[in-house]
Amino acid sequence: MLSLSKTPGRDFTVLNLTDPQLGTDEWQPGHPNGEILIGTVRELVGRVRPDLITVSGDLSWAGHDAAYDALADLLDSFSVPWAPVWGNHDNQGGPENVESVVTRYLRHPLCLYERGPRELGSGNYVIRIEEDGRPVTALVMMDSHDRDPFTDASGKETLVWARLIPEQISWYREQIRALEADGCRDSAMILHIPIYAYRTAFAAAFRDGLDPKSVSAAQSADGSVWNEGYRDSFGVLWEEICSFPGEDHVFDAIRALGSTKYVLAGHDHVNNTVIRYHGVHLVYSLKTGPGCYWDPRLNGGTALRITSEGIADVRHEYVDPSPWMPDKS
Repeated sequence: MLSLSKTPGRDFTVLNLTDPQLGTDEWQPGHPNGEILIGTVRELVGRVRPDLITVSGDLSWAGHDAAYDALADLLDSFSVPWAPVWGNHDNQGGPENVESVVTRYLRHPLCLYERGPRELGSGNYVIRIEEDGRPVTALVMMDSHDRDPFTDASGKETLVWARLIPEQISWYREQIRALEADGCRDSAMILHIPIYAYRTAFAAAFRDGLDPKSVSAAQSADGSVWNEGYRDSFGVLWEEICSFPGEDHVFDAIRALGSTKYVLAGHDHVNNTVIRYHGVHLVYSLKTGPGCYWDPRLNGGTALRITSEGIADVRHEYVDPSPWMPDKS
């Protein structure tokens, strides 16, 4: 496990970015997409003043080596440790392509990353946040892969968005038990593709009869669109939940162990719901920049605030991208 120190009496802040996903050409000087992403990240870091930056997948597109390097250089420029997990687009080039990026990233002293067991994918690892040598929480970083075969009710087999494999769930249990043995009973999971429970949580929380696409981010925060027991939820769901379509049993393990109180995912660029479901906050991180597709109203990042007792809360930090957008007047 990797470790970072929290200053006693001071909150430790994690800034999560997700789906920056620019191609090599978009990182060329003057390209508007690059300008928006760089401006957004600089604004976030200046505002949030994070102690750690995490990136929950789709850093770029597989094979765009120069884009991965440009993102690493940008993150290095803030003199803050940073830690990635891989998304489906990162994994589309296969493990050899991911490993070529990993080899370069590990030359960056501020990059926190461990390859983890190769049979589980690329980059399953844990970052402990410690205060006076005592772990107060941990970030369990997990590779959600790319695509998996799935057989539907009619017997038709298709390729769908992937899931954590059973061996990863076993590995997760081992990490949580090791943390518990050291006195830590608080953690967050960070991955790219949401787990299946995001579907059941939204179905339980969102008020029947409403079209999710008609609800604005501001409206989502007033409680009226959520069912009783879920009024502290917020955020919008403007596209389908693109998890594996069958039960993955990840949430069963989370609930049984009782350590993980926050799960952060990306992948679906215009979803940013935060729903507390059976005591666990299922968080869609706020998309960072215009890469691939976006809605400029949902641009920014997501911050976790950590105290000496563990993770205290989560918030979205919205950044207006208009200062870096081309003038169409």
